[in-house]
Amino acid sequence: MTVRYFAGARAAVGVDTETREAGSLDELVGQIVDEHGAKLERVLTACSFLVDGTSTRDRALTLGPGAVVDVLPPFAGG
Repeated sequence: MTVRYFAGARAAVGVDTETREAGSLDELVGQIVDEHGAKLERVLTACSFLVDGTSTRDRALTLGPGAVVDVLPPFAGG
């Protein structure tokens, strides 16, 4: 699957996108926190996720091999 990072999540990870394999959103979050560390973990507490264009906070959500997961921190601005 493709994971795309935006705003503060991208800053914490240091890349725009990466490819992963995970069976659920929870497994994916565990993988990216293990690899990218505490800074990303703090950002993720406020993030929402889009999975194939649909917003979710359900970490038990099953992810397919071709899924696109967007990691979206709250956006500021007006």
